[in-house]
Amino acid sequence: MKLLILLLPILAFSNKGLDISRKVEQQNNGFIGEESTITMLLINAQGDKITRKLVSKALEIPKDGDKSLITFKVPKDVAGTKMLTWSYKKNDDDQWLFLPSLKKVKRIHSNNKTSSFMGSEFSYEDLGSQELEKYTYKFISEDDKNWVIERKPVNKSGYSKQVSTISKKLMTATKVDYFNKRNELMKRAVSKNFKAYKVNNKKIFRAGTIHMKNLLTKKESILTWSNRKLGVKHNSNLFKKEGLNENF
Repeated sequence: MKLLILLLPILAFSNKGLDISRKVEQQNNGFIGEESTITMLLINAQGDKITRKLVSKALEIPKDGDKSLITFKVPKDVAGTKMLTWSYKKNDDDQWLFLPSLKKVKRIHSNNKTSSFMGSEFSYEDLGSQELEKYTYKFISEDDKNWVIERKPVNKSGYSKQVSTISKKLMTATKVDYFNKRNELMKRAVSKNFKAYKVNNKKIFRAGTIHMKNLLTKKESILTWSNRKLGVKHNSNLFKKEGLNENF
């Protein structure tokens, strides 16, 4: 009994990362549905830039992962390209890519989810919903404004771990460091320009900009949101894979 009493503070400390992550998830639940326009800016190591515009829609699935649909609008060579993601609490996400030039729906297999999404520094894995059950958690540190939490994937992943700086005020990550399988710091995502959205008297913060830098290749990708709405009640039929090739 004495040994158990001595272990209790250690056990409580070891679960702190999970407890914080659970609170963050709960605070961000309840958005119902979301839609927005996104500008994607791609910057290569030489500083050359490409701009793409897309429309994003998401549907919250209670007690499971979310569903999302991304449709490219500009430029012409990628217009009509769509990516559909079905996320799950524990299992690997299902993802499909519709390529209008081929009029074909392509399933993204688990081996390819570490690949670049449409030439960006975001992988297919990054674009799935980050469900709590898919990681183990470790509390690193905190100050008056932030917590720092390390998480490691339970299932197959392109990362060995991620280290997130989470704002206590916003209850969401403002910086995430991604480590590759060699445990090298590979990418860093910095989120800024947060805005509060009210859904059923609940305040949910969303970043207006996410700047992803690949620290190994020196490439960058910047996502900027506009016309964003939360609390949108989408028709679930919109997120069926059979509808990806509609209008083509």
